[in-house]
Amino acid sequence: MDNTKLNNDVTEKIKSYLKRLGEGEELEAVRADFVKEFSEVDPAQIMEAEQQLIKEGTSINEVQKLCDVHAALFHGTTIQEKIINAEMAAAESIRSRKETLTAKLINIPNHPLNTFTRENEQLKKIISRCRETQDKTDNPLMNELRQISIHYAKKGDLLYPHLAVQYGVTGPSNVMWTVDDEIRDEVNALAKAEKRDSAWNERFTAVLTRAEEMIYKENNILFPNCAVNFTDEEWYGVYYDSKDYAECFAVDNGKWDEAESYRNEYNRKRNLADSTPVSDNGEIVLAGGHFTLEQLTAVLNTIPIEITFVDDNDTNVFFNEGPKVFKRPGMALGRKVYSCHPPKIEKQVRRIIQEFKDGTLDEVPIWMNKNETTFLVKYMAVRDKNGKYLGTMELVQDMEFARKYFE
Repeated sequence: MDNTKLNNDVTEKIKSYLKRLGEGEELEAVRADFVKEFSEVDPAQIMEAEQQLIKEGTSINEVQKLCDVHAALFHGTTIQEKIINAEMAAAESIRSRKETLTAKLINIPNHPLNTFTRENEQLKKIISRCRETQDKTDNPLMNELRQISIHYAKKGDLLYPHLAVQYGVTGPSNVMWTVDDEIRDEVNALAKAEKRDSAWNERFTAVLTRAEEMIYKENNILFPNCAVNFTDEEWYGVYYDSKDYAECFAVDNGKWDEAESYRNEYNRKRNLADSTPVSDNGEIVLAGGHFTLEQLTAVLNTIPIEITFVDDNDTNVFFNEGPKVFKRPGMALGRKVYSCHPPKIEKQVRRIIQEFKDGTLDEVPIWMNKNETTFLVKYMAVRDKNGKYLGTMELVQDMEFARKYFE
């Protein structure tokens, strides 16, 4: 049977399971049939079928329902069986062309896939230790487990959007990204819960299983798809942007020699050097005065606010430099702003920008608490003197100074 016919058959079968779930059939009943039906299908084929469903118009929410179902393909009924099955499946996949290249990149010291893989290895150990100490009321491992948010943030900022926008591989960004958010939110909620009873233990067991399953999906679906698509220059970009994130699971962000030697060329491609037009005397002349390029760059970077500008085509064109609470990877420059947001947020971003364009809205302030710090995030329409829409500016400001001042 050729691959096209096989993929079409898989797609049709997956549709039937979606229909059963949509009609309210119990998840475990569908799960059992799914495992029986697909026990010998490559997980990459299932991902490709899901992506085809999305392209055909099936809602992301419906495809999302299958995420936990097809996870059963990779695991048995006990933890030991799950690990054995995952390792066996991984060994089979590594013999394919995708996993061959993935393995090559993983073996390059401090290549992004090397770092991601080392993080997953440590996460697996933390999950195992969490299970062993689950009954402890004050489990110190919860703080280690919460570092999963850093690992997931890097995937969400650096891998999912680029894979979807640049190469049209939307399955991971549409499905796995949502699951990442659910796992992260559940871990944080459990860590903050005051009562740790049997219900808490059930939720904790479930989220550990989902995190373990996500490791498998990363290693066997996400990473291979990135490996066969991303160019060397794109991997350099991922490496540079990764430096903006804190280390997690005690895995260091070490030096990748090949990427470091390419830094000057990479900066040129990001239009961060020697490409800004200036006047004849070397200054940028504005209505309110003039700057040298060096001065203007320093002023924008000194302002104690994170600045993002999205042009009238909804494309990211500028981030000021410096440490950021909300990461702005250089690889996102030149991409549509929507690709930088998880699927559950994208609709809201589209609505705000459309209202800016329509002239029915000028700004949207959002107050939030992140890591016990108060921030004001403000989205503002940027217009010329005649009211023509030029783009959207996002400003992020740490407001702790104001809160403490008025206490």
